Amino acid sequence: MPHSLATVALLVREYDEAIAFFTTALRFQLVEDTPMTEHKRWVIASPPGDGGANLLLARAVGDEQLAAVGNQAGGRVFLFLHTTDFWGDYRHMQAHGVRFVEQPRQEPYGLVVVFLDLYGNRWDLIEPGQSLEES
Repeated sequence: MPHSLATVALLVREYDEAIAFFTTALRFQLVEDTPMTEHKRWVIASPPGDGGANLLLARAVGDEQLAAVGNQAGGRVFLFLHTTDFWGDYRHMQAHGVRFVEQPRQEPYGLVVVFLDLYGNRWDLIEPGQSLEES
């Protein structure tokens, strides 16, 4: 029986600031924003294109969850965003204030750069199979 990873929960401080970052800086689409209770919403954002997992933007509640915002993977790269237009996405993200922790680099699997989301979680932006020379 085939399986797929449909949704990954990402702890955020506030819904609206997270929606603004992901839809503007990363060009994700807001798939759903449904109120659940007075303080809880079901917020799903999806990267552009087909396939891949969605993000559930989950507002942190309580000290333990708040302490994990921005450090969900203990400082390691946590999420991997594949693209077919590395340089276009890289420039767009730069223009929207995304923080990069390094310069783009070549790896055996493609062109990659590490960036931080709004809260400091580390992501890879990857164009599989591309090289610096092809830019």
